[in-house]
Amino acid sequence: MARVTSRSQITRRSFLASTGAALAAPHVVCAHPAGDADVLIVGAGAAGLAAARECRRLGKTFILVEARDRIGGRVFTDTSLGQPFDAGARYIHWAERNPWTDVARDLGAVTRPDIFLPGGFRFYANGKPVPEADRNLRRQAFAALSHLLEDDAADVPDISLIDEVASRGSAFTEAAGGLARMALGEEPERVSARDYARLWSGDDLVVPGGYGALVQAYGAGLPVRLSTPVAAIRWDGQGIAAETNDGTIRARAAIVTVPPTVLASGAIRFIPELPASTRDALAGLGAGALTKIGLKFGGARFDVPADSDIFEMEAPGETFDFECWTFGRDIVVANFGGDHARRITADGDRAAVATTLDAFVRVVGSDARKSFKGGSVHAWHRDPYSLGCYSHCLPGHADARAKLAEPVTNRIFFAGEATGGEDFGGAMTAGGAFLAGQAAARKAAGV
Repeated sequence: MARVTSRSQITRRSFLASTGAALAAPHVVCAHPAGDADVLIVGAGAAGLAAARECRRLGKTFILVEARDRIGGRVFTDTSLGQPFDAGARYIHWAERNPWTDVARDLGAVTRPDIFLPGGFRFYANGKPVPEADRNLRRQAFAALSHLLEDDAADVPDISLIDEVASRGSAFTEAAGGLARMALGEEPERVSARDYARLWSGDDLVVPGGYGALVQAYGAGLPVRLSTPVAAIRWDGQGIAAETNDGTIRARAAIVTVPPTVLASGAIRFIPELPASTRDALAGLGAGALTKIGLKFGGARFDVPADSDIFEMEAPGETFDFECWTFGRDIVVANFGGDHARRITADGDRAAVATTLDAFVRVVGSDARKSFKGGSVHAWHRDPYSLGCYSHCLPGHADARAKLAEPVTNRIFFAGEATGGEDFGGAMTAGGAFLAGQAAARKAAGV
């Protein structure tokens, strides 16, 4: 999630466009006795795929393993409702320097500028329109907060977003909450203001055919062992030895692109234990709960224009953002985050869909219930291979990304959106993960 202006932090901006790159499958390697390689790459998301291509360019042999039964990680285009929607990352942030911009061009994928919604924006509180005066106050506070965080990151204290604005009044605290939950997926008291201030800003692109589909196309042809989770990595010898359900894989070095929340959970054991600085880095990184639920309808639009955004605020800290009929499709995508998302998804997918549909019906009327065809839930904080939407530094731990990026005895290299590339301004994005994967591959290759 790139740092953006006050207007785009709370809006969704897109318009009708044709589809882009078709879904392409990676070259899947069937299970067989593992062989040695220069580099083992753990995880076939944006960072792992970029690392693999960089190793290939540098003439280094590699083995790429992925715990899921697909590539792409948290960049995933869901087609289960009959029409695609991006269930994870959606935007090519800071597109002027994002490597996915060039990938899309090279693969012939259609991209569109992320412009303000032609269908407009509606704001509700418990099903009732929010007065314009209240909306103006919120916009002003949001703009002021954005300006406050645009200072040099070194001048922004390493305290929580909520503490940074606490003395400025309730409008600021509400704005900080909205920013944290809807852009980062987390509560504002758990996010370092300095970490957020470091994030790059710039123009965004959207991919009508699916950002996830673009990543799939980029990974096509790479050898990858799917459904191959790594249980342990030994690094007490000359190289590394990784224990998997496909046997032991030995390599000179390992590039680990697994999210820090998963690493901190102990899902992969390191033998011997990782250095204290790396463990401290993992302890200083959290992950948000930004959740997306796709709602499919039978063609009715309930007087809601295409490419509209509807915000339904049920209580402080409990907001749904409904993206309606994006790219002309019959799908509404509900976005919500923080503890609100954790509560909504706690009782399973069916209950989460029902609660989300109820919120949409409160705004557009009961005809929506009659036209409803099905839902698809993506609660990344419940996914065992991600345990969160993307990373953020906890207050007082703004140096955690730098610590995690430090190689372990020049044999284990951590990379992904948590390290983000180029001094961490690209963190929280698929573009940053790409840059981090490339950088890790060059370090592992000794160049």
